[in-house]
Amino acid sequence: MEGAYDDRDGKIWLDGQFVDWRSANVHILTHALHYASSVFEGERAYNGQIFLSRKHSERLHYSAGQLDFEIPYSVDEIEAAKAAVLEANGFTDAYVRAVAWRGAGPDMGVASQRNPVRLAIAAWEWGSYYGDAKMKGAKLDIAKWKRPSPETAPSHAKAAGLYMICTMAKHAAEAKGCGDALMFDYRGYVAEATGANIFFVKDGEVHTPKPDCFLNGLTRQTVVGMLEERQVKVHERHIMPEELEGFEQCWLTGTAAEVTPVGQIGDYNFEVGALTREIAEGYETLVRR
Repeated sequence: MEGAYDDRDGKIWLDGQFVDWRSANVHILTHALHYASSVFEGERAYNGQIFLSRKHSERLHYSAGQLDFEIPYSVDEIEAAKAAVLEANGFTDAYVRAVAWRGAGPDMGVASQRNPVRLAIAAWEWGSYYGDAKMKGAKLDIAKWKRPSPETAPSHAKAAGLYMICTMAKHAAEAKGCGDALMFDYRGYVAEATGANIFFVKDGEVHTPKPDCFLNGLTRQTVVGMLEERQVKVHERHIMPEELEGFEQCWLTGTAAEVTPVGQIGDYNFEVGALTREIAEGYETLVRR
């Protein structure tokens, strides 16, 4: 599927019914457009099955609660809707986007408790998020923006507003010829990329930032489990920027990114080594069972 995302063939599930893709619209005074009262999930279907589908639906509900609204559809109803979206569009391998938001209603200020909560689910065919980086390793810039303290934003929700600085960081990275950017957190520790968690390898052991102020991704959790099954020592800890020089390998994880090797972050270089390739290949096998 190609072309602008508002001009495609297909069906989108919107508030309990299917609508033509081009008709899946919202009003300009939708609260989420003005005040970021929106949460979402990014999921991938492989061979007709969405990987960790129910966990994604449960997290969507959790994220909504963190933003002080309730989705008017149960987890079971969301699960059924996602399956119906794949069937309606004839997809077996696809990216699935569920998004819930405060819509237009009686309130048009910061407070919006009287406005309806809406839910949409779309799916499209989407290849590798980082292009050919799976073979040679992605190139990352180092962002000037930092992940916020949990005291300033609901950092464990998958909330649209948290991605504003990610968009700016990735645009700056792309302007430098990079595919993404590494972000530090508000304390100066290594955190994550703009839309993916990050792992490092040193002396056969794996180090990954402790997710205490950013999303503990479902792919991240899956990869940690894979490493533990292989009896690879995993250190979930605070990582200082100056430690980057000593790491040998690096990869990113996320639903869109899957497992993507990293070849460079700023002035630091990494090899696409054996463990990186083993985890990438193992993940590909796991999701297609």
